Amino acid sequence: MQIAVDAMGGDHAPEAIVAGVIDAVRELKDVEIILVGRKEIVQEELKKHKGQHLPIIVEDASEVIEMDESPALALKTKKDSSIMVCAKLVKEKRAQAVVSAGNTGAVMGSMLMNMGRLKGVLRPAIVAIIPNFSGGVTLLLDVGANVDCKPVSLFQFALMGQVYANYIFGINNPRIGLLSIGEEESKGNELTASAFPLLKTSSLNFCGNAEGRDIVNGKFDVIVCDGFVGNVVLKFGENLAEGIASFLRKELMSTFILRLGAFLSMPAFRKFKKLVDYSEYGGAPLLGVNGVSIICHGSSSAKAIKNGIRVASEFIRHDVNKHIEEMMEKEAVRPV
Repeated sequence: MQIAVDAMGGDHAPEAIVAGVIDAVRELKDVEIILVGRKEIVQEELKKHKGQHLPIIVEDASEVIEMDESPALALKTKKDSSIMVCAKLVKEKRAQAVVSAGNTGAVMGSMLMNMGRLKGVLRPAIVAIIPNFSGGVTLLLDVGANVDCKPVSLFQFALMGQVYANYIFGINNPRIGLLSIGEEESKGNELTASAFPLLKTSSLNFCGNAEGRDIVNGKFDVIVCDGFVGNVVLKFGENLAEGIASFLRKELMSTFILRLGAFLSMPAFRKFKKLVDYSEYGGAPLLGVNGVSIICHGSSSAKAIKNGIRVASEFIRHDVNKHIEEMMEKEAVRPV
C-alpha cells in the first residue's frame, strides 16, 4: 500500500517526519511511502538516516502551509503546498492515504477539495483516541472539524465512530454516548436534546447521555459531540496529563525519601506515561472523506509519525470507508 506523508508539516518537520517514516517502513513490511516536500531538503534528511534504499519515494512540493495560516486562503494561493500535493496523490490513485502533522484545517480542506465526502456523509469528523481507566480506549468525535453542528451530524458521527471502533479496535457492538451535562434525557442544550431521539431510535447501541467523567471511566466506547466542545475537551485532557506528570516529577525529586519512593514506583510511572502518551496512538483519523487521512499532533515525534502511518495502513486494510458507506445506507439519514 502507498501512503503519502507530508514531510513539511508539524513543529519538528522535516527531521521527525523523515525519522518516523524510516521507522515505519522498517517495521511495516507492506508499506511504501511517498514523502512530499521540498525535494532537496527531504533527500538530505533521508541521507542522514541512511534511508535512500528503503521503499520511500520523494515527491517535490515547493510550498508549505504554516500552522497559523488561514486554511481556506492558503489552499487557494499555495497550490503546490505539501498538504495539497499529498491530497492530489490520493485523487490520482498514486497513494491510498495521507498522513500529516500540519495545519489541521488545511489537511481537511485539501481532502474535501480533491476527494469530497463519502456517499451519505454530511460532515466529516476528526476522532480522538482517548485511553480510559478501564484499560481500553474511548473514541471521542468530533474534536475539531465542525465548530457548529446539526443534530443529524452528531447522529452520523456516532455511525462513523461505531464502524471505526468495530473494525479498528475490534469492539463488537460498541456502546455509544452523547456528551452532555447530565445522564438524564432531559439534560443538555438544544443540540443534544434534538440529537438524543435520533440516536435512541437507531440500530446503534446507544446508551444515553455521557458526562465528562465518562470519557475516561470506560463506560462508553464512542462519545459524540460537536467539534467546539470536543476540541476543548481534547486539549484540556492533553495538558492535564502533561501537567500531572510534570508535577509528580518535581515533587518526587524534592527529598531523598521521595526519590527512593519514586525509584520503587518507576514501573507504575512508566505505565502511566505510556497510557497518556498521544504518540502511542499516532494520529486522529478524519472520518467521512472519500479517502484516508490521518491528522497527527502538531508537535509529533518520530514515534507519533510512525504510529500515524500504522493507523493509516490499518484503515486501508480494514476498508473502513466502505463499511461507513454501508452504515450510512443502512441507517436512513433524517435531516433535523
